[in-house]
Amino acid sequence: MKSSGEATWSVGEVAERFGMPTHVLRHWESEGLLEPDRDTGGRRRYGRDDITRVAAIRRQKDAGMSLEQIRVLLDADAPRRHAVLQEHLSDLDRRAEEIRIAREMTEHAYSCRAHDLSTCPGFQAHVADLVAAFDAPDAEVTRR
Repeated sequence: MKSSGEATWSVGEVAERFGMPTHVLRHWESEGLLEPDRDTGGRRRYGRDDITRVAAIRRQKDAGMSLEQIRVLLDADAPRRHAVLQEHLSDLDRRAEEIRIAREMTEHAYSCRAHDLSTCPGFQAHVADLVAAFDAPDAEVTRR
């Protein structure tokens, strides 16, 4: 157990302050991402280092990282750290481009006079890449 002078928080207190259900913290613990101390009654007690680790996991999750990627980043001996970060940077670049396109499309729709956006030539330009998949002679048909 950590030194008695250090402030600690229960799983409920930590979850509440981070705005998440307690089962998320328990899941992260079961995945090996957290190791809070236990009091004499066996209850989890989170110290300052644990809080910082929860904050790091939360931010990485908010950034779109998987628990597996986060596990690598939190492992001081992980040889794949830079590969995971490069993969995530590429994913962020892809998502940023998708957001840029979505914003342009939404701005156009906002100012468009057409009542049915699918008939608007300007809007059609924003979906042309998706529609083009149907113009290829060997286009695969997907049924739902």
